[in-house]
Amino acid sequence: MSGGVDSSVCAKLLLGAGYECVGGTMKLLDKETADIGDAKRVCESLGIEHRVFELEKQFDGCVIRPFIESYRRGETPNPCIECNRRLKFGIMQELASELGCGYVATGHYARIQRDGDSGRFLLKKALRPEKDQSYVLFRMTQEQLSRTLFPLGELSKEKVRAAAGEAGFVNARKHDSQDICFVPDGDYAGFIRRYAGIESPPGDFISADGRVLGRHSGIINYTVGQRKGLGISLGERAYVCGIDPDANTVTLGRNEDLFTDRLFIRDINLIYCDELKEPLRAAVKIRYSHREQPALITQLDSDLIEIVFDEPQRAVTPGQSAVIYQGDTVVGGGRIVTGLSRIHRDRF
Repeated sequence: MSGGVDSSVCAKLLLGAGYECVGGTMKLLDKETADIGDAKRVCESLGIEHRVFELEKQFDGCVIRPFIESYRRGETPNPCIECNRRLKFGIMQELASELGCGYVATGHYARIQRDGDSGRFLLKKALRPEKDQSYVLFRMTQEQLSRTLFPLGELSKEKVRAAAGEAGFVNARKHDSQDICFVPDGDYAGFIRRYAGIESPPGDFISADGRVLGRHSGIINYTVGQRKGLGISLGERAYVCGIDPDANTVTLGRNEDLFTDRLFIRDINLIYCDELKEPLRAAVKIRYSHREQPALITQLDSDLIEIVFDEPQRAVTPGQSAVIYQGDTVVGGGRIVTGLSRIHRDRF
C-alpha cells in the first residue's frame, strides 16, 4: 500500500470479497513518511494489520543504479517497469509468502485471466483504456501473475475515488503521482549528479554526416526527440536524433529524421507464449503515453525481436520498452536497443 487512493480501495474491495488482508508498504526512500502514515491510517480504518518493509537497499540496487547506468549509456529508461518486476511482484511476493499470504494485490489498472486451453496466465488491459497500466507490467512472469490480484482492472478512476470517499479514507482526494518517484521534479541529470556524484562530460553536437555543430553539456541531459534545452541555434528547429555514448556525441537533425518504421528489442519477456515461432501481426506500444500501432513482429533468436511498423513512428528511444498487444492481451515485450531512423540505418 503506497498511501494512495488506488491501493487503499484495492484493500477495501478484497476485504469485501472475503479475503484476509495485510497492508504492506515498501519504504524505498527516506522522504516517504507522509505516504506511509496515510497507508497506516487506511489500514487502521479497515481493521487490518499494516507492515512497513525497509527496501531502500534493494530499490537502490534493482532500480536506481540500473536507471543511472542506462542514462550513462545514452538511453532513456522507464524504472517503474523494473520496480514492478523486481520489487512489487518479486521481493514483495517473497515477503508475502513468509507471512503466509497467497497473493500480492496492488492498485494497478490491469487484469489477469487464465487461458482455458494453454493454462497460461494472461495479462490484459484494464477495461478503461485511459487508466490502463498493462504497459508497465509486461515483465511479469507466469509465477508472478499466478500470485497477483488486480481488483481495480474493471473500474474507472471516478468509481475508485467515490469508493474511497464513501469509506472516509484520509487520502480520498489525494492526487495521483505523475513522475518517477525518486525524481519528482523531472530533472534526471540533476538527480544523477546529486545521487551518484557523476558528471557527464561535455562533447560534440554533430549532424547526420558527422559535421560538428557545437558543444553539448553531457549526454545524460538529452533524450531522442528532444528539442528544448539544447542550447544551440542552427537557424531551424533541431531535434536530438541519436546519442552515441562511446563517441560522446549527440546527433541533431530535423523532425522528419526522427521517424522510423523499424526497431529491435532485447531483454525479452513473453507472457502469451514461450516464443514467437512465426511472424506475428499485432500492435506495439513504444512508450507509456504512446498509442499502440500495427506492426509485424518477428523473433530472430531467443533474445532479439524485430518490429516493423505499418507506418513510421516518431522518436523511437533506446532504453524505453516496446510492448506487444493482440487485442487487449499483452503478448510480451522488451527493451528497445535501436530504432532504424533515416539517419541511423547504416549504423546497425
